[in-house]
Amino acid sequence: MPSYLTTIRHSIENTDRYTHYGHTGAVLWLTGLSGSGKSSLAMALEEALLTRGYSCYVLDGDNLRHGLNANLGFSPQDRSENIRRAGEVAALFADAGLICIAAFISPYRADRERARQSCAQAFYEIHIAADLATCEGRDPKGLYKKARAGLITEFTGVSAPYEMPLQADYVVDTGSEPLIQSLEKLLAYVTTQLPLGPRSAPPEM
Repeated sequence: MPSYLTTIRHSIENTDRYTHYGHTGAVLWLTGLSGSGKSSLAMALEEALLTRGYSCYVLDGDNLRHGLNANLGFSPQDRSENIRRAGEVAALFADAGLICIAAFISPYRADRERARQSCAQAFYEIHIAADLATCEGRDPKGLYKKARAGLITEFTGVSAPYEMPLQADYVVDTGSEPLIQSLEKLLAYVTTQLPLGPRSAPPEM
């Protein structure tokens, strides 16, 4: 960091944000192979949490590649930069008091650990653990078929590695159960780890 840059402190404390939202900020980092159900589960979890009074937002890997990370490819270096940026954004959401649900393949352990380290709030690495055969059998976007045909290079699980979490905070086996069952388990885990407390009364107008 250049010496002339100064970190500006917020006048709002974490306790103020808790009073406003009724819960602490956090990052729920969903990692897994393409086709494992990360995006579907993330979006369903966002909806379920919102209906219960939580404030949250999903950062999805494909969505960020249309904007913030549109200039990145899929080389190992670009994949790491993709996750570095995503981790920093997720950390900002959590610092703001929101629950950020991040759904990224994020194939490298070191990149996921860096995302954890960048987050000053609670960080939960959640492995969406459908195996390669299951994901390839689903192939909802036809990506595995293209990768096997050589039309997509550096595709995770086929021509590029996926480093499974060694000690994930939570594991959801979407390969052996329907989405609704995975959602119920994940929702129970999140609401236990981040219980919803009383919120402040709305200001008088």
